Amino acid sequence: MIYRRKTYKIQPEKLNDFNNFFHSFLYPNQIKHGAKLIGRWVNDNKDEILAIWEYRSIEHYDSIENQIRNSELHKKAKEKRKEIGELYIESNQDFLSSTAYPATYHPPKHIMAVSGYITNKDGEVLLVRNFHRSDTMEMPGGQVEEGETLENAIHREIMEETGVEVHLIGITGIYQNITNGIICVVFRGEYQSGDVRTAENETSEVVFTKLNKENANQLITRQHFRNRTLDAMEANYLPYEAFKVRPYELISRFEVKKEYS
Repeated sequence: MIYRRKTYKIQPEKLNDFNNFFHSFLYPNQIKHGAKLIGRWVNDNKDEILAIWEYRSIEHYDSIENQIRNSELHKKAKEKRKEIGELYIESNQDFLSSTAYPATYHPPKHIMAVSGYITNKDGEVLLVRNFHRSDTMEMPGGQVEEGETLENAIHREIMEETGVEVHLIGITGIYQNITNGIICVVFRGEYQSGDVRTAENETSEVVFTKLNKENANQLITRQHFRNRTLDAMEANYLPYEAFKVRPYELISRFEVKKEYS
């Protein structure tokens, strides 16, 4: 593996504009073509941003850059730059190799995530468009934090992304992304309260909309998101239990259901 260290000098007042541009154009184009973002940081003065990317080799990096330059999203990014003006004063990059190879400082791990198929009284489904996945709509959700139950995580993520409180009914599926090590658990639930709204730097669009097998392809363009949404549409529920041990303490449980009622 090699790592690309990219540093941007910016005007502090341009930080939000830069973040929005990064999540809408730079990040999705790199990820789509095979790069991995290790992390991104800003200094205390808000005038320098550092991003570190991972690639299999320098040839892998060159191949990704060539694909990005010829992509439709890159063309849109250039048009956006003309619209909003200069985002940074200067940028620099260099490449790093890990001193830990072939060992690693961290044990292998997976990322646990949740998402929710949420309907309102009219049978409409809650969908969001994220800045870093602007090509598709999807169910709201996100990563589970350490020490957090899946149930608490989906409540928190839906509130953060959409402003909505929900009542959960059960779990409709479990999905594993082998490439990124992400395991996603999908809940089904119902709107309870709250005014639908977007979240700064996270969701650019939040709507309740009619959804069926016929229009799902147009709204949800990424197949893995579409598959889990269609599964939830005609749900067979899975049992779920959150608990503690020493001594055993049941925190919450969802029972098996054969159909949505």
